[in-house]
Amino acid sequence: MRAVVQRVMQASVSVGDELVSSIGRGLCVLIGVSRDDSPKDMEYIVRKILNLRVFDDDQEKRWAHSVKDKNYEILCVSQFTLYCVLKGNKPDFHQSMAAEQSQAFYEEFLQQMRKAYQPDKIKDGRFGAYMQVSIQNDGPVTVQLESPVQQQKSKPEKAKAARQQKWEKKAGAGTTEEPAGTAQEPVDASTAQEPVDAKMEQVTEQLSQTSTT
Repeated sequence: MRAVVQRVMQASVSVGDELVSSIGRGLCVLIGVSRDDSPKDMEYIVRKILNLRVFDDDQEKRWAHSVKDKNYEILCVSQFTLYCVLKGNKPDFHQSMAAEQSQAFYEEFLQQMRKAYQPDKIKDGRFGAYMQVSIQNDGPVTVQLESPVQQQKSKPEKAKAARQQKWEKKAGAGTTEEPAGTAQEPVDASTAQEPVDAKMEQVTEQLSQTSTT
């Protein structure tokens, strides 16, 4: 998941001439959902949004309080374009989650936000609609968040799979050397010994020829 968090004096979402939601001081958060996101990614983003310290305290100490500390509102807006990949100059969105699946995921995200905070403090746009988002950014302060859970999970698995594939190719070529970081596969003792026996026979034959000359 990706979130673009903006500290605002006020923000609103409209669809056509209809005002859908509006807030006063607080956060306006644009939310992007990738095709690989899981509940762990959701949990991370919810926690970070609610605990991100972007507000001053009563003594005007900067970066001291979260939106929860200040009892402010949050306006969430779904935005699949956060997972844009450029193909030349044309944006491509294949990394974002499919619409039907992402709507369910986004709705669950809102429920988790309301459960972790105050339900009436969480406002929303209209999923899938052509929206007009108006904000008065305070500062300006804008923070980008991205859940690391999926990345941390996928990278080791891909690296392990690549090492395993490389080892299998070597094994097929007659070598039993195992790449670093993979589990040791059981090897038949007699099969593993064959290259060693062949080498010993070769050395013995060479020594025998040397001694006869």
